[in-house]
Amino acid sequence: MLIAVGSVKAAPGVTTVTTALAALWPEAQHTRRLVAELDPSGGDLAVRYGLPATPGLASFAASTRRTREPAAVWDHTHLVSGGSHVLPAPPAAAQAHAALTILASGPGSSLLHGAAANPGVALLADCGRLDPATPAEAIARRADVLLLVSGTRPDELAHTATRLVELAAWTPRPCLLLTGTGHATRDVERALGVPTIGRLPHDPTGAALTRITSPAQRRRGLARRIAALARALAAPPATPRPTPAGGPPAAVPGVPPQQVRTAGASLPGPPSPSAPASPPSAPPSAGEPARRDDQHSTSARKEPLS
Repeated sequence: MLIAVGSVKAAPGVTTVTTALAALWPEAQHTRRLVAELDPSGGDLAVRYGLPATPGLASFAASTRRTREPAAVWDHTHLVSGGSHVLPAPPAAAQAHAALTILASGPGSSLLHGAAANPGVALLADCGRLDPATPAEAIARRADVLLLVSGTRPDELAHTATRLVELAAWTPRPCLLLTGTGHATRDVERALGVPTIGRLPHDPTGAALTRITSPAQRRRGLARRIAALARALAAPPATPRPTPAGGPPAAVPGVPPQQVRTAGASLPGPPSPSAPASPPSAPPSAGEPARRDDQHSTSARKEPLS
């Protein structure tokens, strides 16, 4: 399975979410997990884990000129705490961009896709910021899932809204994940015309998620939410609910439908602490995560995604 993770603007925690998903992936003992750092602006994982410059993304990109074997990618990875493997990008943007360009323009994207297609493999690609013409697009377009991570401040949402329809067309299963503080989840969903797969709070110590090893740690706070998100991504997508006669198209979690607001539409102002709670939203379709506000949520599996 290949899951591409990226954002449109700012830094809403794409790398932390990607590495935490790998650490907390379901059936981890039976799954070979790989975090491929495909951020053209440069990598963080080598520094975060104290890894050498090679092997990594650059050496793998060079090797694709000589091999057509998908399993070759594992020769350029490092095993880290929690049992995941990482393919770190060079910290320097110029080197990371060059390596990623080689992968995107040659057989490298096919090799990554081939490695992810093997049974019992979860390959999570940290694509960084999904700018137009990013070399990571070639890999993200072949992903089974595109997880778009967005903050909820007005400036972040404005940028996300302009790319939703375009990015949703990249993969068969796009999903929108909200992070941090800002507008309420229900307000964001109404403004964008699309439900979300979950929401994660801002956590300055979130990098510690990459080193979770004990069952007790997995049951705490943010780790519990990431684990629930991982289960939702690993599960087959459910059938969307039917569209009522004469109504708008049925919304699928993360897929921007036709009612996405046009440019220039604005969100309502954030509610004050004393403001009354929003009325409950419509029930979700069977098997899909429920819509949620900032503090409480219940998915179809009773998993706390937000």
